[in-house]
Formats: sequence, C-alpha cells, structure tokens
Amino acid sequence: MDIKIETNIHIFHSSDKNMVLQSNDQPISGLKITWKCTVCGFMFTGDKPPKGCPHCHSPSGEFIPIHEKPVTCPVEDFDVLLINGSSHRAGNTGVMSDIAEEVLRERNISYRRFNLNEYSIDHCWCCYAVRAQSCDYPCRNKDDDMHVFHEMLTKTKAVIIASPINWNSMSARLKTFLDRTTCMQNLYHLKKPGLTHGKVVGILVCGHEDGGITTAMNIFLNFQQLGYILAPFGIGYRTHGAEYSSNEDREFFNTDELFRAHTRGVVNNVIEMMNLNVEKEIRDRITPVSE
Repeated sequence: MDIKIETNIHIFHSSDKNMVLQSNDQPISGLKITWKCTVCGFMFTGDKPPKGCPHCHSPSGEFIPIHEKPVTCPVEDFDVLLINGSSHRAGNTGVMSDIAEEVLRERNISYRRFNLNEYSIDHCWCCYAVRAQSCDYPCRNKDDDMHVFHEMLTKTKAVIIASPINWNSMSARLKTFLDRTTCMQNLYHLKKPGLTHGKVVGILVCGHEDGGITTAMNIFLNFQQLGYILAPFGIGYRTHGAEYSSNEDREFFNTDELFRAHTRGVVNNVIEMMNLNVEKEIRDRITPVSE
C-alpha cells in the first residue's frame, strides 16, 4: 500500500493498488471497501461509506478506507505542516483547517495537512521519568505513526495547529500528539543539538463554549519549549456560545465572517513570518531555556 497525499484536503489510503479515489473519498469502481470511522473505529464494508456511524453518530465524512501498512514521510519537502487535532476530521475544526488550506494554496505555499484521527499515536511512555538519557530522539516507540510526524517537524519551516475546545482545553488526541514531542524537547536537556528552535507556529482554536485562549496558550507552551516562534497575531479563536445548541455550531462556523477572517489572518501571518527566514537568521544565536 502506498500513502497518497493530496494537497487539497485529505490523505487517502488504499490496500488495492487498482482502486482510484475521487476527491470526495468515493471510489470510482464498484469495489467493496472496508471503511473505518476515524472517531470510534467502527468498520463498514461497501462501495461507499455509510450515511452515518451507528456507534458514535458521526457523519459519513469521518469514514476513510482502512490501511494496513505503515505510514511513511512524504518524499518531497514542504514548508508548512498543518495539523487538524480534532477527533472529528470533518467537523468544525476541519472547517477551520479548510480555510487555512485556502490561504496556503492562494499564497502558493508548499504544505501538507494531516487529520490526527486518521493515525495511530500512542501515549507518551514518559521515559525521562525513569532516566533522562532514555528520552532521546528518535523516540523509543517506533511502533506507531508518531515517528513520521517527528521527522516532518524537523524538516518543515512552520506548523499550524487547529484544535477544538474540549473541557476548556485542547482535544485528547492533540494532547497525546504534543506529549510525544517530549523526545525532541529533551534534546536541549541532554545538551544535544536541537531540531526545532527558530521555526514558526500559528494556532487556530474553535469551540462551542469558553476556553479559546486557555486552549491556545496550552498549545503554545508546548511549542515554546521546543523553541518555536509564535507568528505576530498568531493565535485565532472563535466560540459559538453556551446559549446555543451544539447542533447549530456547524452552520455558525461555516458562515461566520469573523471566524473566516481571523483564520485567514493567522495563516497569512505565519507565512509572512516564515518568509523572513528567521530560523536561518537566528538559529545559531538562540540560547535554549527549556523546562
């Protein structure tokens, strides 16, 4: 199986080399495919995904064809890593990620988007708690997909993180992802050359209720400890409001002009900061100060 990365929206996986996928994830042929709900893991076999998941009630957009072979790092280099940290790749955070992609395409920036719920990322083993030298790069856990993200973080110039608000903070999936960057952060404690300082980060947050700035700052703290530089006005967040039903959130985020403007602004600012080539200019002059 090969992993095919589309710069428009999603990553498609197929165990059948002869199957061609359209941009809406629908197979052209009438082949029977096993589809996986990326939210809860429910499996379905058919020509196309079901209209909705019977287990978690997610819409059909959350289904992807299953893949069996390991994910590999893209061969071609690219500048911006766009991460959708939501448990719902086609939800409100997905809308925010779509808008981010629009700007990246308009500015002719090379990028890749990854929806975390399509990948296997284990919890951090916290090796540093046993012995500092045990927490090193590359990560000791090579049995999941995180090593590919580690490699992409080292190669790219900037990262844009999109997250929902879950209980006044980021999603559990994104927290696990960020926990797994500890092996990169610990390089500074081991007095080894760092791999990420001087790179640029932008943060996008959306949710039903309060917690936008708390979520954004919790995300930023992790990247700050990796030496990333927050783009000017590099945090954008928008909430709908507790007085509304969550059933109305999708329409709100699809039509709210401020949501769209703030998202586009953050992505633009990341691009402008990245184009200053600050990583190259200051990397050798930075003194790591990391907890």
